[in-house]
Amino acid sequence: MRAYRLGRLLVAALAVAGLALVGAGATRLPVRPPQPDGTAAPHRTVPAPHLPPLPRAVPVEVRIPAIDVRAPLVSVAADAAGALEVPPLDRPAVAGWYRLGVSPGETGNAVLVGHVDSPAGPAVFFNLGRLRPGDTIEIVRTDARLVRFAVLGVEAYPKDRFPTDLVYGPGDAAGLRLITCGGRFDGDSGEYVDNLVVFASRAA
Repeated sequence: MRAYRLGRLLVAALAVAGLALVGAGATRLPVRPPQPDGTAAPHRTVPAPHLPPLPRAVPVEVRIPAIDVRAPLVSVAADAAGALEVPPLDRPAVAGWYRLGVSPGETGNAVLVGHVDSPAGPAVFFNLGRLRPGDTIEIVRTDARLVRFAVLGVEAYPKDRFPTDLVYGPGDAAGLRLITCGGRFDGDSGEYVDNLVVFASRAA
């Protein structure tokens, strides 16, 4: 059995949100996770016509058909050190919803986080870098609504330049942000050097 090297959790300071983002890469895989194509993503969430904001409801599943993701969601918050929690590493197929922010479909940017890999291999958000503008993300909520979002773009950011405002800042429309680890794996630190962020807007 191949032994994967475990890395330390990645932390980027989030001054606006008062949190730190815990990155979700924990191993070095023989295959590097897919990376964005380098095209700058439009960061402004575009209001969807004829789609009024939804009331708050807990999201329970995320579906991303373009990369064959269909994963349960668990609620996450911040730990005692002020770091954004991620699902347990022994549940790599599960993604987390930041419950102290908005829920998907409300006005503002809902945030999901997931591991890129685990000791067992690729994890739930391993292929986020393959997403392209127009790809669909679907969120199932406890109120039985299925909320659709369209990808605006995907970008990689060095951990010390995490785009706090763009991810956690207020918005005037229903947006979605997906976060995982990306970039090069640094064998000395045991970390991926970047965070990958998917930007999406609500769609009909």
